[in-house]
Amino acid sequence: MKPEDQLREIKRGVVEILLEDELIKKLKRSYETGTPLKVKAGFDPTAPDIHLGHTVLLEKMRQLQDLGHEVIFIIGDFTGMIGDPTGKSETRKPLTREEVLRNAETYKKQAYKILDPEKTQIRFNSEWLEKMTATELIRLSARHTVARMLEREDFKKRFTSEQPIGIHEFMYPLIQGHDSVVIGADIELGGTDQKFNMLVGRELQKEDGRSPQIVIMVPLLEGLDGVNKMSKSLGNYIGITEPPKEIFGKVMSITDELMLRYYELLSHISLDELAQLKEGLKNGSVHPMEAKKSLAVELVERYYDTETAIYSRDEFENIFKNKGLPDDIPVFNLPDKGQDIWIPGLMKDAGLAKSTGEAMRLIKQGGVSVDDEKWTDPDKKLSPGAYLLKVGKRRFLRIT
Repeated sequence: MKPEDQLREIKRGVVEILLEDELIKKLKRSYETGTPLKVKAGFDPTAPDIHLGHTVLLEKMRQLQDLGHEVIFIIGDFTGMIGDPTGKSETRKPLTREEVLRNAETYKKQAYKILDPEKTQIRFNSEWLEKMTATELIRLSARHTVARMLEREDFKKRFTSEQPIGIHEFMYPLIQGHDSVVIGADIELGGTDQKFNMLVGRELQKEDGRSPQIVIMVPLLEGLDGVNKMSKSLGNYIGITEPPKEIFGKVMSITDELMLRYYELLSHISLDELAQLKEGLKNGSVHPMEAKKSLAVELVERYYDTETAIYSRDEFENIFKNKGLPDDIPVFNLPDKGQDIWIPGLMKDAGLAKSTGEAMRLIKQGGVSVDDEKWTDPDKKLSPGAYLLKVGKRRFLRIT
């Protein structure tokens, strides 16, 4: 693809490129010489599960792979034991090597659901960082000042509020930047929260007499609430290893406005198709519900397969349009002790709520029904028998 067309594709869903004129020069040189650019993205395996928020960056990596460039997926097994201080109000507890390696293996398998394994170079940054001598580490730390570090918003806030900052946390941006020097990155991809760290990489490359990397920043994807960043801790996430019907149902629950953002950042439809979709939604020729179904099918197909995606769509339509029930409702059997059943305790035991407190809140909010009847009193009990329990819009359980 010609450099100008590549740039148009790369800019899709991107917040900022530093610097765009340098990027087009690199793309032109790559096009003329047939030499792919080295594209770096680093991931600290601090948690084992990937959600759609993480995939925004992975999708941009895959896009650059498809444009013919070389993707270097750096697993920060060394930096993961320091803990990225970005956006943190306190020093992070470091992970053990065993935790980091276990998470890294799971992370790698999930990432290959998006990246092309044949075109992905996996590197662990312990490969070069563990070999650094004390002298080399001191020389690296001498290449940045405390004043520059305190320009970072998170460090500045912690310093002003007299929250402790570990010396090792100042090392994190330097070590991330050193990764770029070692592998000779032409481009580094990251979220907007990584801007400071990635710019340090540019500076270190310049000081080494190298061509500085281009920094491409992707946005932090909003979660299901449409407000906060997608996060497991906030419960507003869609995990890529969740059951297909959960992925489908969660996509269908987002707002029409958020749907377009998901299309831009997560869908593989072309820019021309995206423009047509937006126009169709605007003039009424495309129904938002149908557009949302298409997006849900695409995402389930990506992380499972076509048959599963179609089945998930048909089941969704059966439940919500035809008021039907899913085919695979789990059954929860309780021993008959002649006693009435307390629903919050049952929901906790059956895995429908993390605690009885959460179950009681769901009941009070009107999110639980028994045999199609709303259950609003958490203290009310069920007599022995067979029932159909529904929690929210997508979770069903047969009780006997």
